[in-house]
Amino acid sequence: MNLTSGIIEVDLHGLRTEEAVKRAKSEVSKASGSVYIIRLIHGYHGGTRIREAIEDEFSYGREEKVKKIRQGSNPGITELILRE
Repeated sequence: MNLTSGIIEVDLHGLRTEEAVKRAKSEVSKASGSVYIIRLIHGYHGGTRIREAIEDEFSYGREEKVKKIRQGSNPGITELILRE
């Protein structure tokens, strides 16, 4: 985990899908008010299932802290936006 100016970066490489979602949920639940983006780095070859599971878990208002989900700077990154 890397915290720089309100952004938490979490590397999910090497985790199974269930483990990655659990880790993402943990980061969201412990994020302080100064955090506005949680950047999940899952990769784009083997990370497709993780990306889809994260989108499913955090979309549709299921987690009140997550306002929206967007693709990061490349297809291997998903960003959870906590505030804008």
